Amino acid sequence: MDRSDVIVIGAGLLGCFLARALRRQGLSVIVLEQSDDVCTGISRSGSGIVYPGYDMAPGSLKAALTVRSCRDFPALCRDLSVNYRACGSLMTGAGPRAEAVIRRKYVDGVKNGVPGLELLDGDACRRMEPLLSANITCGLYAPGTCAVNPWELGIAAFENARDNGARFVFSEKVTALSRQAEGFSVCTENGAYTCRDLINAAGLSADSVHELISRPSVRLKVTGADYLLLEDGSADALSHVIFHEPEEKGKGLTLIPTADGNLLIGPTERDVPSSGDDALYPAGGTDPAGPGHNGPQWAGAPTEASGIRWLRERCHEVVPELDTEKVLRSFGAARPRPYLTGADQNKSLRDFVILEEEQFYSLIGIKTPGMTCAAALGEHLAAIIAQNRGIREPDPAFDPIRKRPVIPRECSFEERQVLVRSHPAYGRILCACRDVTEGEVRDAVHRGATTVEAVRRRTGAMMGTCQGGRCLAEIQEVIQDELGC
Repeated sequence: MDRSDVIVIGAGLLGCFLARALRRQGLSVIVLEQSDDVCTGISRSGSGIVYPGYDMAPGSLKAALTVRSCRDFPALCRDLSVNYRACGSLMTGAGPRAEAVIRRKYVDGVKNGVPGLELLDGDACRRMEPLLSANITCGLYAPGTCAVNPWELGIAAFENARDNGARFVFSEKVTALSRQAEGFSVCTENGAYTCRDLINAAGLSADSVHELISRPSVRLKVTGADYLLLEDGSADALSHVIFHEPEEKGKGLTLIPTADGNLLIGPTERDVPSSGDDALYPAGGTDPAGPGHNGPQWAGAPTEASGIRWLRERCHEVVPELDTEKVLRSFGAARPRPYLTGADQNKSLRDFVILEEEQFYSLIGIKTPGMTCAAALGEHLAAIIAQNRGIREPDPAFDPIRKRPVIPRECSFEERQVLVRSHPAYGRILCACRDVTEGEVRDAVHRGATTVEAVRRRTGAMMGTCQGGRCLAEIQEVIQDELGC
């Protein structure tokens, strides 16, 4: 029976950053993940936005962590060698209701300590973004907003945690939890583990995992989301992340110039018939719409035609000249909505939910801005556990730096020539759309990828115009050769 100081259930963005933060405190960590890779659940359902913090209730944990995380995000990306786009954001509106909402967010943002906020009129908004509709009457500018690829961020956290001694076990679904004299016993479909502290970061299954050992207090409703991803280079149409607050009460439009150079539009929000990963993601993680996806999240959930229509209609209202027919891919995703059980069962929770019960910690329904705050949430909880154990100082042996993988397309011509002469596999291009080489695919397998989808997330292969139509077979052969299967 394997034993560690802490077991983390779930290897999404939050689970990976928890493992990293716990290792920084010198605690031994095992992460159990039911999927075959990291970041395959809620982590693939976000928009890749690093939020500034004006959207959160003043005084809440969510507000404090969001403002801190946005401020520290460039340094985190430097440590983990992750690309990000420092673009700032512009929340726009057209009409008295939207203007009132935007003024309220400005006031909340000032209370939360968000730096650099500015209220703008419509003309000032259009000077910043010339494609905006003439109907826009106001805006809220937040310079600190960033865009990042959540896959790249989560995989980097995983690799840094693993390199610092965290142990990740994949295809390991938790089936039972029980208390022992000094901690917990965790049973899976394949084995058993023990630990002193137990953390539930199981994403869409977090409420179910919590109820394996504790009474229900928070449940998750799962909502579906639709996205449109425009062609490569489309991010140049906008300089900022655009949040549009509609005049009628309801879901607003978001347009994100991604770190990869595409324009991501969405998400919509709709109810789904039942909760849990299986309601939206087919067994085995097969995407029913085809093998390829270019964008921050691959998701197996179907889209709805009404949602795609809604996105296009709202785009026409906000940025009339944007060509939404140049779509590289549309895709669906699942998002959690936490709510209280009992008398207040219809009350949705606005703050982060961390349930603590005698060394058992459950993080249920960590949604927007969960990606923004993943590192800070990990540090927050790791500090609590370390303090309870009497740990006063971080482990001096912990190395926060993750070396960036070799990416030939990021090299100069001369550097690439030298690289190819010493390592010929970096000279054989497998994915022409994204200029991904055989060497990168082999590196991805060495870094932990065991499937085509895992390679896609690490390299960007099969995410271009052909969506894997020309390169899938060759990439499969390389993976099989590396794995010996």
